[in-house]
Amino acid sequence: MGREAWNDFRLYVITAESNHPGKSVVDVIEQTLIGGAQIVQLRNKTGSRDEVLEQAKALRELTRKYKVPFIINDYPDIVLETDADGVHLGQEDMPIAEARRLLGPYRMIGISTHNLQQALAAERDGADYIGVGPVFPTDTKPGRAAVTTSYVTEAARHVTIPFVAIGGITLGNVDLVLAAGANRICSVSAIVGSHDPAAMCRSFLRRLEAGAEESKTVVMNGREEHTRARTVEQLVIQAGQQNKKLVIELNGIIVQRALWAETELKSGDSIELVHFVGGG
Repeated sequence: MGREAWNDFRLYVITAESNHPGKSVVDVIEQTLIGGAQIVQLRNKTGSRDEVLEQAKALRELTRKYKVPFIINDYPDIVLETDADGVHLGQEDMPIAEARRLLGPYRMIGISTHNLQQALAAERDGADYIGVGPVFPTDTKPGRAAVTTSYVTEAARHVTIPFVAIGGITLGNVDLVLAAGANRICSVSAIVGSHDPAAMCRSFLRRLEAGAEESKTVVMNGREEHTRARTVEQLVIQAGQQNKKLVIELNGIIVQRALWAETELKSGDSIELVHFVGGG
């Protein structure tokens, strides 16, 4: 599977062995693929290497059938043995450079990140994508503090490689994640723990598609940004600049502070946020 397969993915699905009692991991993941899952990751933290290898072989065959990229968590050697498309690493796993040496230039390398410093380091080190999370508290990451949607916004503003928002995401809160700047999401428990994973995938994809339709592209301080902000004030809040003294210029015209809330943004607008410091 070439890297071009990563250009348009929106919905990333990860296995969770404890979330589908009475069903095999292959059966559950096939349902997610029927529902439109666009990338699959095998994550098995409790099984033996032999068990992970057996699951990986079965999922490699399944994802080939559906022409979907297949990622394995933690095991670059099993990636090679099963001809998977890539590996996903944690912050405590082997360095990205070592994984790249083992896997070569064409396989994908993803890494979980929990703050902007880790994200920028992963980008510098050659990661192909990063996980951003956990956005909300989740049983799949016990003891890991939620990074909240503020980190999603930071990643959207500063990271140029693809990022996937993950952690506690449900149909009830996914709109908050999309509004924060994500356009790729992963939901583990809400999908593979559902009684109907295919239907749940379709529901998430509808939300993602609706979010893309509401999104607009603006140029903010010389950099292209994708945003769902409707007004100048909403954009300032999403950028985390609401408590700073700003002069705002929209398409070459200064917008008075009293008019931010009613000044609508359009796709293609150019906006400059200039900080100033008062003094006597």
